[in-house]
Amino acid sequence: MTTALRPLSTGELLDRTFSLYRSHFGLFVGIFALPYLVVFAYQCVGLAFRSPTPQFSNILMSAVWGLGAILLIFIVSAASQAATVVAVSNLHLDRPASVMDSFSTVKGQILGVMGLSFVINLVAGLACGALLIPGTVLLPISPVAGLACFALVIPGVILFIMWSLAVPAMVIEHKGVIDSMSRSIELTKGSRGRIFVIGLLVIVLVVGITWLLQGPILVGAGFSARAGGQRLAIVWQVAALVAEFVSRSLVGALGTIALSLVYYDQRVRKEAFDLQVMMTTIDGATLSVSPTQVGA
Repeated sequence: MTTALRPLSTGELLDRTFSLYRSHFGLFVGIFALPYLVVFAYQCVGLAFRSPTPQFSNILMSAVWGLGAILLIFIVSAASQAATVVAVSNLHLDRPASVMDSFSTVKGQILGVMGLSFVINLVAGLACGALLIPGTVLLPISPVAGLACFALVIPGVILFIMWSLAVPAMVIEHKGVIDSMSRSIELTKGSRGRIFVIGLLVIVLVVGITWLLQGPILVGAGFSARAGGQRLAIVWQVAALVAEFVSRSLVGALGTIALSLVYYDQRVRKEAFDLQVMMTTIDGATLSVSPTQVGA
């Protein structure tokens, strides 16, 4: 049984997250880079055929193409997230993991993960948005009242935390959308503050690395657009797409790795999952021993 399969502190979970990522860098980058190559190619094709003339038909075509890119990113994100959960599960339980095996394992669950992600983001996002709008309206009138309304986004954040383990529950336990959300609520009880801290630290790191990679290119693209050089602007736009692809590939897996480890840690704490694995290992070893070996 793996030595990591025991109750872990917040610091140990973060250390395990980055340790897994460093030790299997190629695996996790490959899981995100491979499907996002499709998104990158799609965006490059759209850029190549984009017309610079501000006609209504061109604007409409760009809008439709952009919606297609959003849908494609949603599909690719679900596939990469599910495959990352499988990879983390295998590594955490001392089993071999590879890019292709991870995707092969979840090929029948991608639609489910998409549906789950859509429901969670819709409900929690609407909760945040519905409570944020009054704050936006009241802020110019009364800063105190406006900031008080902004604070009401906390329920939306809590919903995200409550459902943060839904994807690992769906992928590993093969549950449906509602059952996965209920399972996550059950597993996160008593540890939501810890999950918030872990999630916040990972988000800050991911955003920081993303801006470090994309920020200078976006600034350069803005200056080139002001300069009015069409050819130069296209070069900067391609560079921005490359930077986006690189940043997604490099840091896309970190959040899922952390939440997958939290999922197992919660099962160890609440369900003695480490003992279940140990008993399964012992039973398997006993069955594999022949009668001759037993009497030896």
